[in-house]
Amino acid sequence: MFMEYKGRYPIFDPSGVCTYPVVQRRNKVTLEDLICPEAIRAQDYSVCESVLGAIQNVAEAVQNARAGNKPVMALVGAHAIKNGLGPILIDLVGRGVITLIAGNGATAIHDFELALIGQTSEDVPKALQEGQFGMAREFSYINTALLVGDQHQLGYGESLGRMICDESFCREVSGKIENGKKTIRFQHPQASLLAACYRENIPCTVHAGIGTDVIDQHASFDGRAKGGCSGRDFLIFVEQVAQLRQGGVVLNIGSAVTGPEVLLKAVSMAANVGRAPAGLVTADFDLRPHDPEQMTDEQTPGYYFRDQKSIVTRIPKAFDGRGYYLCGDQKQTLPLLYRYILGSGKENAEKPWNPNRSNPS
Repeated sequence: MFMEYKGRYPIFDPSGVCTYPVVQRRNKVTLEDLICPEAIRAQDYSVCESVLGAIQNVAEAVQNARAGNKPVMALVGAHAIKNGLGPILIDLVGRGVITLIAGNGATAIHDFELALIGQTSEDVPKALQEGQFGMAREFSYINTALLVGDQHQLGYGESLGRMICDESFCREVSGKIENGKKTIRFQHPQASLLAACYRENIPCTVHAGIGTDVIDQHASFDGRAKGGCSGRDFLIFVEQVAQLRQGGVVLNIGSAVTGPEVLLKAVSMAANVGRAPAGLVTADFDLRPHDPEQMTDEQTPGYYFRDQKSIVTRIPKAFDGRGYYLCGDQKQTLPLLYRYILGSGKENAEKPWNPNRSNPS
C-alpha cells in the first residue's frame, strides 16, 4: 500500500510499477574496481605540487585532530563510492581516524548495492529508455528498513547499517517484505561503509531529499519513514558538529550540494546555542577549477559552487579556521591523503598509525 493522500490533486499510483531482480541488471562497477588500501602503498600518483602540499597539510591536521581526540568528519558524495574509494574510508573508520561519515541518499544506495551483490552503478541511459532505471526489486529492502527504523525511532544510516550487520533487525525487515517470504542476504558486507560505521559505533548519517533517489520510485516508498530517519540523522550530525568547539577536520569528498548545505546549517545551529566550531580545518576534494575571487561575486559562476563557497571559504573564515581546495581526480587525491595520514608518503606507508580510538566528547 503506497502513501495515502486526501488532498485535491491527482496522485500517481506506484503500485503498477514493474520491478525486476537486481542480479539481472547491467552494472558498471564491481568489487574488482574498488581501491584496496594495501595497493595504495605501491601505487604511483600524479598531482601538481600545490595540491600535494595541501594534501600533506590536511593529513597533518587529521593526525593532530585525532591525537587530540577531536572529530574528523567526512562528507561523502555518491561518486566517491562509485569511484571505488569506499575501502579507503572503511579502513580509516576502522582505524579510528574518521569519527563520522555523512552522505546523501545515492551514497547509501551505492553502498547498499555493493554489500548486497558486490556491484553498483547501473547503465542509466539504456535502463531509462526501457523504463527500468531504478526499478530493481531489492530497493524495497531499503524502504522497508527505513519503515522499521522509523518505528524504532532510528536514523537512516543506522537503520541500513543495522540491516546489514544485525541478524535480528534484518529478520524483522525481511518479515515485512513480500509477506515475510523473502530472506535478505548480503553477499559482501565487508564492502559496505554503512556496515563498517555500524560495527565501529561511528555515526553514518544520510541526508536525503524526497524524489531524489531511485527508492522513491517504488510502491514500498514511505516519505514519512524516509524523512523521519533522515531527520534524526541531521540532528545526530549537528551534535557531532557541535563537538568541533576545540577544533577538528571536515573532509568534503565529492559532495557538491548536500554535504556543504547540511554542514552550513549544522554550523549555524551549533553557533546559535554557543557551541560554534573554532580553528576548524576543512578540505574540499573535487575536479572543478577554484578561483577564490569568485566566492563573493554573484556575477561569476564560481559563486554558485556551494562546496567551494561554503566548505573552503565561508565556514572556516567565520570561525577562525583554514580551508583547502584539492583539485583533481579523487582516485589520485584521496589515496595520497590516506598515505600521508598513515605515514609520510610512500616510503613510510607500511607503518600503521595508532590514533586515539575513543570517540570525541
